[in-house]
Amino acid sequence: MSRVVRFHRTGGPEVLQIDTIDLGAPGPGEIKMKVHALGLNRAEAMYRAGAYLEQPSVPSRLGYEASGVVEAVGSGVSDFKPGDIVSTIPAFSMNQYGVYGDTTIVPVHAVAKHPASLSWEEAASIWMQYLTAYGALVQIGNLAKGEAVVITAASSSVGLAAIQIANSLGAIPIAATRTNEKRSALLDAGAAHVIATAEQDIADEVAKITDNKGARIVFDPVCGPGVEALAAALGDQGILFLYGALAGAPTPFPLYPALAKNLTLRGYTLFAVTGDAGHMERGKRFVFDGLASGDLKPIIAKSFPLEQIVESHRYLESNVQVGKVVVTV
Repeated sequence: MSRVVRFHRTGGPEVLQIDTIDLGAPGPGEIKMKVHALGLNRAEAMYRAGAYLEQPSVPSRLGYEASGVVEAVGSGVSDFKPGDIVSTIPAFSMNQYGVYGDTTIVPVHAVAKHPASLSWEEAASIWMQYLTAYGALVQIGNLAKGEAVVITAASSSVGLAAIQIANSLGAIPIAATRTNEKRSALLDAGAAHVIATAEQDIADEVAKITDNKGARIVFDPVCGPGVEALAAALGDQGILFLYGALAGAPTPFPLYPALAKNLTLRGYTLFAVTGDAGHMERGKRFVFDGLASGDLKPIIAKSFPLEQIVESHRYLESNVQVGKVVVTV
């Protein structure tokens, strides 16, 4: 029997509970793993609340990222064996799989042998943040040396990953955060500049930083009314990546800046990478190379035991963290 986290109705963190169930054996093309750590993501909180891209079928499991040890493999699996140290990649629907618990079963295409130099907590923190930022900035955006990129929600794990990736490319990461409270932490994390959007005009500040050229890319999970100011911060033929809905408000189309500067507003999710085998393989290699060189280093904000899964989600949604929220099992 396994202890797994499920919710039987959508709602706040309090709906999460630990159930004891029999997961059975892995099926064809699946891996069963003993979980040592979980990496939490806002996507999972939105899924739990019924506000994600897909609606949960309750009772529902949840969770994209885990690290642990392979216990068993299903038929047709040849690249992994019991005892392998692995981590999971968000490359599946949470209506089919979920990794929150002490044991999980996942499809083999969503499993990687992570570097042994990583702790369990670090290994559970790499794929969502780095592949999400990689897909937008590298695979699609082709961010280049000397180009400016504005990164909103910069203290999130994906925001910090984007800062690290921008620096690895020789680009100029401009971190956007609501207030100056996290300024020092973001500068320490590698941001070249920090803009407090509740206190400063982001378009004016980006213009000063870029000698009035504007940013080539804006990477934004907040959306809502703020996209108009972000569009104003872009330069000619800039790209605004919209990869979340944290604002919880309608997102207007900034028509006049888009026309005047030939802008592209692009909806984007991690699945643009993980949904294609070739893209995912290139993304994995980029992440592995970055981890090996030291350009990429996951930042852990706080760790909770599995028994405090409700508290961990409350902390995740508090927005006080700088980095990844993890759960140890």
